[in-house]
Amino acid sequence: MTPRTNAPMLSTSAAAQPTPATTSKGPLRVDSATLMGGQRMLEIVHLGEIYRLQTTRFGKLILTK
Repeated sequence: MTPRTNAPMLSTSAAAQPTPATTSKGPLRVDSATLMGGQRMLEIVHLGEIYRLQTTRFGKLILTK
């Protein structure tokens, strides 16, 4: 059974894709505005668990399980 979510799915369009770093070394870098897709909250499924990434009114990010 798939868990029900209220968060919209991010599209796979070019606008939602991570921007490659200028060099191939280092971690993948994704702009938070692109990741959030204009929403204040998104859900991330990691190893079958759902985590919520939220933007506060002060612009901070909070990740909760």
